[in-house]
Amino acid sequence: MFHKIIKLIIAALLVITAIWQFTEGYIGNGIFLIFLSLIFVFLYYKNEFILLAFLKLRKQDFAGAQKWLSYIKNPEAALVRKQQGYFNYLHGIMLAQTNMIQAEKYFKKAIELGLSMDMDLAVAKLNLAGVAMTRRRKLEATNLLKEAKKLDKQGMLKEQIAMMKDQMKKM
Repeated sequence: MFHKIIKLIIAALLVITAIWQFTEGYIGNGIFLIFLSLIFVFLYYKNEFILLAFLKLRKQDFAGAQKWLSYIKNPEAALVRKQQGYFNYLHGIMLAQTNMIQAEKYFKKAIELGLSMDMDLAVAKLNLAGVAMTRRRKLEATNLLKEAKKLDKQGMLKEQIAMMKDQMKKM
């Protein structure tokens, strides 16, 4: 993994080399170098290890996802703000299976840092509502469920939200 600044430096050097290739008459080489520099710009905004961890999570391979996330040594320095949010979000999802108390910390940090997709934000708030419900904080759980329902525009979490509301009525 390259540091985020190094990715931009490599992209800039590739663009400069592409311009030089254009002036020399090697148009094909210049176009190829432009596309190659776009990969580094893309990886500046989307960290490669976070993308690989998401792919492992889609296959329910939590150990593999944890392995990819462990390659990110210093997330504050190596990742931009939204990537830090997803780093914490992924840790929260993996810990939600075993340790809800520790997962709460990661979900709160992910929401604070920001997640770019409403669905991810809804899942984080739904998990936080579950933690609040287990800790007997009914008002907080109700507010988080309302926010999650508002963010769930496709209705993918409709069943989980309804199930949590039913459980809260029994409390």
